[in-house]
Amino acid sequence: MGLVVMERIWAPWREKYVSSPSDKCIFCSYKEKIPEERDLSIHYGKFSFIILNKYPYNGGHLLIAPYRHITDFLSLRKEEITEIFSLIRLSVTVLNKVMKPQGYNLGANIGKVAGAGFEHFHFHIVPRWKGDTNFLPVISDTKVVSVNLFALRDKLRKEFNRVLKKE
Repeated sequence: MGLVVMERIWAPWREKYVSSPSDKCIFCSYKEKIPEERDLSIHYGKFSFIILNKYPYNGGHLLIAPYRHITDFLSLRKEEITEIFSLIRLSVTVLNKVMKPQGYNLGANIGKVAGAGFEHFHFHIVPRWKGDTNFLPVISDTKVVSVNLFALRDKLRKEFNRVLKKE
């Protein structure tokens, strides 16, 4: 058996976002926010909310966060855990209907060094398709996200509302 070399996927388009973080927590502003035309919010729950990622790895990349500014998973209250995991399940149901991905990456950012540049605990839901990675980010500092975020937001909001009415 030969030596196995780990391949890396580079994301240089995120360098500016990660290397110059703001002191302002983007998630904390959502507690009192009412959806607006340029807002990427999808759904507001009782303890947490869902938004489209402004810097997505793929189209349909969602973020779920509690309203409370907490920095780690262990600080979540039982009702927040229950709602967040229900929203993850709901998100996958809606993304399956609207975007028909072939798989998902689910993960949490816990702490400032986890990649978001701020400490507000949150989950990522990243839809995946066979062949959704390519050479463009490596050779030309370009990431192709082939969906309009605001058009997708409108489709997702509509489907979330439809699914929630059925429940």
